[in-house]
Amino acid sequence: MPQSRAITETDAEAIEPAASARPGRTSTAAALFAQPLAPMLTVLAVTVLVILAISTARTADMIAALWAANGLAVAVWLRSGRGVGYDFAFGGLIAFGVLAGEFLAGNGPILSVGFTALNMLEIVLAVWLARRFAPTLNLATVDGACRFILCTAGLAPAVAGLAAGAFLLLARGTPFLPTFQTWWFGHALGLAVVGSFILALDMRAVRAMFNLWRALETVLLFGLLIVVCVTIYFLVDIPLGFVMAPMLIVIAARLRVLGATAALVVISVMALSSLMLGQGSWGLAVGDLAERAVLLQLTILFGYLPIVLVASLLEERDRLSARARAGQVRAEKASAAKSRLLANVAHEIKSPIGGVIGIGDLWSTGQLGPVTETQAEMAAMLVRTARQVETLSHDLLDVARAESGAVKVEMRPTDIPGILEDVRRTTAMRPEARALSIKVICEGDGLVALADSQRLSQVVGNLATNAVKYGAAGGEVLFRARRVYDGVRIEVSDKGPGLSSDKQAQLFEPFNRLGLERSAIEGHGIGLALAKRLIELQGGSIGVESVVGEGATFWIELPAA
Repeated sequence: MPQSRAITETDAEAIEPAASARPGRTSTAAALFAQPLAPMLTVLAVTVLVILAISTARTADMIAALWAANGLAVAVWLRSGRGVGYDFAFGGLIAFGVLAGEFLAGNGPILSVGFTALNMLEIVLAVWLARRFAPTLNLATVDGACRFILCTAGLAPAVAGLAAGAFLLLARGTPFLPTFQTWWFGHALGLAVVGSFILALDMRAVRAMFNLWRALETVLLFGLLIVVCVTIYFLVDIPLGFVMAPMLIVIAARLRVLGATAALVVISVMALSSLMLGQGSWGLAVGDLAERAVLLQLTILFGYLPIVLVASLLEERDRLSARARAGQVRAEKASAAKSRLLANVAHEIKSPIGGVIGIGDLWSTGQLGPVTETQAEMAAMLVRTARQVETLSHDLLDVARAESGAVKVEMRPTDIPGILEDVRRTTAMRPEARALSIKVICEGDGLVALADSQRLSQVVGNLATNAVKYGAAGGEVLFRARRVYDGVRIEVSDKGPGLSSDKQAQLFEPFNRLGLERSAIEGHGIGLALAKRLIELQGGSIGVESVVGEGATFWIELPAA
């Protein structure tokens, strides 16, 4: 039991790449953001980012084209903790950091207080939306990434942008539309890019970077990305932004969500620097700075950001594949355990049953003393029942061997008409087959299959026995062989009651007798399951065609020799 539990926990750890971003989960990354020092470092970083944005990235009067401070604050807030007391304390610290940055960047008291209130409106709304509509904070799924980006990075900046446009219109007479556009897109860019990058940080992904080849690949890809950014945004005058998409796709495919979001941070900073310095193609662009900033923001938001969803899709596929592999391993272990159990049970049954059969034979023949007619009949019944159990033990052993791969098949050219004729003669000798018409029809020449003749005879004999037991009312059992495209097809047909589609779907399940458990027809429900496995071991396939009231045809297809 402890071993099973250990395996389960290992599998669960292997298939939950984004567990650190989920409420109720603990990991190194979550513990890092929960440290008491994290809020203070976040406030310091927010203050620095506010100063940098105001000092270097203003494009529409008082509004910066890229506002990363709110993205950092929202992501750390979401990852570090929750609760009324914590929210008030953390929110107060963030407000202090924003206000300090506004003052240090040179804004007056009215503007500093106003912008602080607007930024806190956006941050609080983004945190509430994320907790309400994207509670898992899991960017490793397409659903989680879409929820965070659309709800948090799309709606919260829009609401704050409307308020900012109204505030600057009243305070400074600044046109409303440019203010709203620049705020909305610039803050959405910061939340979507910086916020997603912080949420994607996971110690498992970071630890993977310590692998030599993964580290070299990361350095190579980001080195190439920086070279491409410098070339496109600073060295050439031709708009070549479309070249970024293939680069991002390669990074998303190799480094998944963390790599894609980190690449977007690099691209955003490089592109904005080029815009503010008037380098590259921006020096030839028409329109004022605010219009060009909006164009840049839209290019990143709608041209590059969707590639994060590609990375999320790939990471989700990886997780599902890992789950499937873990499930397959568990299923294989369970199947192996079941096969061992069946084999052990079969071996344990054989010895005592052999003794029961021997004693019954001695009793029924009078070798243990005089017996009455009733006692002889009871002894014969005992022997017959014991032989049924013995047959079951042999079938169980065959099933266990087949499922464990212990059954060896010797593939050689096998004459199918000869197999069918041998099975027909054996079947005709059964007492219940005396009133049946049993025929063999072979269509064409060259009916030679690549098979194990002994195992194939066993399977065809099993199908014939079933046809006699379940289809005797039809009065006929027909064996047919014919060539198909690249193989040989064997059919065993009867004119019995047939099978419904529901019963056909359950037909090859072990120990499933399709509701005939209490009937007078003997059987254990494992013959067809064994037949299926034996045919598959020979590279063939088996199935059934049936219509209720018109009988059933079981077919086998094997490769031709």
